Amino acid sequence: MAEPRTWQSETARLGNADPSDPTGWFEELWSSATAGDVTMPWDRGDPHPALASWTNDRDPGTASGTAVVVGCGLGADAEYLARLGYETTAFDISPTAVAAARERHPGSPVTYAVGDLLELPRAWLHAFDLVVEIYTVQAVNRSVRSELTAGVRSLVASSGTLLAIQAIAVEGDDDGPPWPLTRAEIEAFGQDGLTPVSTEELAVPDSPHNPGIWRAEFRQA
Repeated sequence: MAEPRTWQSETARLGNADPSDPTGWFEELWSSATAGDVTMPWDRGDPHPALASWTNDRDPGTASGTAVVVGCGLGADAEYLARLGYETTAFDISPTAVAAARERHPGSPVTYAVGDLLELPRAWLHAFDLVVEIYTVQAVNRSVRSELTAGVRSLVASSGTLLAIQAIAVEGDDDGPPWPLTRAEIEAFGQDGLTPVSTEELAVPDSPHNPGIWRAEFRQA
């Protein structure tokens, strides 16, 4: 029996396959992984370290209200926020990914849902006190970057917080996915009433040649 293809190589193949449908390949990737043809994408049980350290630096009493995780995948970040005390929603464009997250976390308090940043349900608009976006925008072709970024912003409630974690772009490297973000692109989350709180450049442990990641926090008026 042949070994499954790596999800990274499959991402490289699918991500540019149909420019007219820049987000459609996610379901194909997750379906292939569920069938065992591809290794499981973004498979981790712990929250992203940049999210965990950000929450650790905050007053524990602030971990309340509603939270949403964009492009939740298998749900590690959403489950973490729920454990902290947030009423958490998590969505992904892939129905197969959402089903896998529910199966992985039976009895979870997280509300898992299928959702598309380009066509968000009206009930989600300006509905969340904390919006967490990790690596979703960078995974999609830059042709729809401004629309995806606007979709993320639209989730933030009045007085809410947006935390965006994305890879830092290297000049001339346009061979995605992923398509990491320039400083201008990470700062573009700060529109529509969202004001920047901090924009940090974080190193990636054990990857000295990696340009690192952005961790940017924004606050809605």
